[in-house]
Amino acid sequence: MPIPLVNSIASWFLKKRFHQMELFLKYPNEVQHELLHMLLETAKNTEFGKRYGFDTIHNYETYKERVPVRSYEDYEAMIERSRLGEHQIFWPTPIKWFAKSSGTTSAKSKFIPVSQESLEDCHFAAGKDLLCMYLNNNENSQLFTGKSLRLGGSKELYKENGTSFGDLSAIIIDNMPFWADFSSTPSSEVSLMSDWEFKMRAIVNETIQENVTSLAGVPSWMLVLLNKVLETTGKDHLFEIWNHLEVYFHGGVNFDPYIDQYARILPRNKFKYYEIYNASEGFFAIQDHNDSSELLLMLDYGIFYEFIPMHTYNTDQEKVIPLSEVEVGQNYAVIITTNAGLWRYKIGDTIRFTSIHPYRIKVSGRTKHHINVFGEELIIENTEEALRKTAKITESEIVDYTVAPIFMEGKEKGAHEWVIEFKKTPKDLNAFALILDQNLQNVNSDYEAKRYNDTTLTILKLRVARKNLFYDWLKMKDKLGGQHKIPRLSNTRVYLEELLTLNQVTSFPS
Repeated sequence: MPIPLVNSIASWFLKKRFHQMELFLKYPNEVQHELLHMLLETAKNTEFGKRYGFDTIHNYETYKERVPVRSYEDYEAMIERSRLGEHQIFWPTPIKWFAKSSGTTSAKSKFIPVSQESLEDCHFAAGKDLLCMYLNNNENSQLFTGKSLRLGGSKELYKENGTSFGDLSAIIIDNMPFWADFSSTPSSEVSLMSDWEFKMRAIVNETIQENVTSLAGVPSWMLVLLNKVLETTGKDHLFEIWNHLEVYFHGGVNFDPYIDQYARILPRNKFKYYEIYNASEGFFAIQDHNDSSELLLMLDYGIFYEFIPMHTYNTDQEKVIPLSEVEVGQNYAVIITTNAGLWRYKIGDTIRFTSIHPYRIKVSGRTKHHINVFGEELIIENTEEALRKTAKITESEIVDYTVAPIFMEGKEKGAHEWVIEFKKTPKDLNAFALILDQNLQNVNSDYEAKRYNDTTLTILKLRVARKNLFYDWLKMKDKLGGQHKIPRLSNTRVYLEELLTLNQVTSFPS
């Protein structure tokens, strides 16, 4: 199909879709509450719906009072029954698929229900919206002259009792229409390979023969793949291989630590980066403008949103608020109710609103990934901003990192211990630590207060990781690829001690 025709069709679809989007842009809270009523009505005859009397819930306040906020552990028994083939438990239509969550640090996997409705009205709808927004902002795009290099999870789909489970990306790829394979690379056969390292070699061999115009995947793992592409081809940058490459759609981890490394292998000023915010539980937000650092919260994908202000999280004063009560600049834990039967479910992410007309957000971290041992309330957003500034000043490059507390012992004061793997090591490690510590104080006033005159915290302790330490740690835990991530911050030393022990091993068995 000629490219002008493809762009015209996309433009027509976009205009049609914009009329729908105007509804939630103009009347966001009304759209959200109407959605909640629809979800309650749809599920009123399920076991869950009958337990909480969905048929008599007519407003948000009643829903909030009657239905408790839940974590995965609260859902696990019901999900296991659903995986065994039972229906009408928490959603009326049969749940055929379960997204095996990466469980960043936990050895125990989570199985998130994916209904037909969430697959079509959330995940697939978001993919269409993303492309339409991009094409609307870039009318001369040649996206459809080539293929999209997609880097999905490395888990195969396993059949169990008539249901399937696997990485969310594997579920999506497995359910895509046959024609989607013609616009994507690698093939579905390669994409769904379970052996990550074998799969990487297969992807490189297949994709270097293609005309790739876009990239899609998690930044940390995509960087590993792209460096292997350059290593295999002997080229200096990616445009020598894929001259028409124009955009990278990314999500899953904060992009800031990787910006400079991507700029080196994609050295064109006009190259575009588009961020998305999705998870096993749903697709939540999309960057809708070129060069924006904010994401538009999508309010009509079958997801009803609630939020917990993080200063109240897990305290006696914890409170849950609807979208209409959020404030710009506050840090919130996200609670969702979905068209896959998750009711007031904690997804474990934290976000900050940058705007409420319309609702735009930034992902700030994870509810479990912060350090607040000494009242410093350090979050991932703080560490990554401080690291980015420090790396720029010291002309260094960072591959990965993690941070944990050094607990007070006797008269000794506390501190934070950092393990950092450098791609380009700073000339002066002591200077790097000093600058990083100062940058942390600049972005976090609580950390600054605890560091003042070494009152509570002394200067951070820096440990340099050997090459591939974090990769080897993930491999040891069978967590290579997909959505698997390094735990950036922790209130315990469990992960850090494991990494320090492994750091003494110079070679890791393959």
